[in-house]
Amino acid sequence: MSSRMDNKSYLVQMNGNGVHGKTTLNGKTLSGTGVNGKGVHGNGIHHVSVNGSLYPTKAKSRRQRWEVKPSEMANNTLNPIRAIVDGMKITPNPDKPMIALSIGDPTVFGNLPTDDAVLQAMKDAIDSQKYNGYAPSVGYLKSRQAVANFYSCPEAPLEAEDVILTSGCSQAIDLAISVLCNPGDNILVPCPGFSLYKTLAVSMGIKVKLYNLLPEKSWEIDLQHMESLIDERTSCLIITNPSNPCGSVFSKEHLQKILKVASRHCVPILADEIYTDMVFPGCSCPSMASLSSDVPILSCGGLAKRWLVPGWRLGWIQIHDRNDIFGSQIRQGLVKLTQRILGACTIVQGALEGILNNTSQSFYNNTISFLKSNSEICFNELSTIPGLNPVMPSGAMYLMVGIDMDHFPNFKNDVDFTERLVTEQSVFCLPASAFEYPNFFRIVVTVPGEMMVEACVRIREFCQCHYRPRSRDSNDLDQ
Repeated sequence: MSSRMDNKSYLVQMNGNGVHGKTTLNGKTLSGTGVNGKGVHGNGIHHVSVNGSLYPTKAKSRRQRWEVKPSEMANNTLNPIRAIVDGMKITPNPDKPMIALSIGDPTVFGNLPTDDAVLQAMKDAIDSQKYNGYAPSVGYLKSRQAVANFYSCPEAPLEAEDVILTSGCSQAIDLAISVLCNPGDNILVPCPGFSLYKTLAVSMGIKVKLYNLLPEKSWEIDLQHMESLIDERTSCLIITNPSNPCGSVFSKEHLQKILKVASRHCVPILADEIYTDMVFPGCSCPSMASLSSDVPILSCGGLAKRWLVPGWRLGWIQIHDRNDIFGSQIRQGLVKLTQRILGACTIVQGALEGILNNTSQSFYNNTISFLKSNSEICFNELSTIPGLNPVMPSGAMYLMVGIDMDHFPNFKNDVDFTERLVTEQSVFCLPASAFEYPNFFRIVVTVPGEMMVEACVRIREFCQCHYRPRSRDSNDLDQ
């Protein structure tokens, strides 16, 4: 009989505090408080098997048909770039080869290879066979120390414990938002700005407030507008410097003004610094942390852009908290969040020290020189086209161009303009509506130089075909 009892279960009457009074088991009366009500969700009748497992006795209603729905998080996840681009009618002119100035990937055309030292570091990591297993969720200690050593400065010192390695800068941004914000909170995001911030935040139930950048001031922040958006539920201020999509680089003085606003309202900063050091000669780009005396900062970066390897997916968070405002809780929160997935590729982590220490300065210089040259070509050419207003960048890989829509009555908006540019000239620029900034478009300046020249020639031809003077301008000419 005992051998058959292992598979039987018996009724136990329960209340919220456990089992009380008499309980019948195989015809015998038992008593005691062996089951805690909290473990079985309060009052009710439950089965207790001989081995102690719990099963509800009341049969639940069976589903009559399949009905599997996506989660609210999935439904609330939207990439604005994909939403706009996927809706465009992209039909290039068959007589002209396509020139895509829309993709923020410097490797697309093959003209910007990474440094030989970067490749050698990867080869050495693979050949060592030391990095084929799991790494700690925050990254190998040696690799985190390499990042700390590379970026540490007297104004913003770093140790390995201040660095978390991530699967690209995108995961770094995801972790930073996740650790700082709760559903119902709001974050402040630049406009125009990188669309991922909103994609991540909205999917988590976090409200996004857009603060304006000013094209007439080389895309500086409208500080008065930004400050007016802060309230008691503002949990994070995102600063992108250098900027995607604008290519702007904030001055030291402007960064200090931003920090004063954050300090005044006790709002931490998420500094997206993936393009740090990708600035043109004569321009400096100090990190936010190096200028902060009290504002805690999570700085997000990675290998993708400066080392021209976006597909290697190696990013990091630098935790700058000299006044211990974040304290242990934010650090522990980040560690917990990294445990949801096991972070960055271990082979790239193994190569990281060699990449950071051995990449030649000439590689950095040549990349910047190329980006500056292409930016100047593009800016100088488009500046002479009636109806277009390019803004000269100071870094990163992008240039924004304003469209005076009054001069182009054939088009409803920037999406219509760029769509027709593809149809007629096979040049694809990204409409800035994707960055919630209508009547501009973004150009990526990583294409080969001759391709950039050809693209500008085609854009000129397109604009000349569709440009119309304003009626007032026509009257002025008649007089």
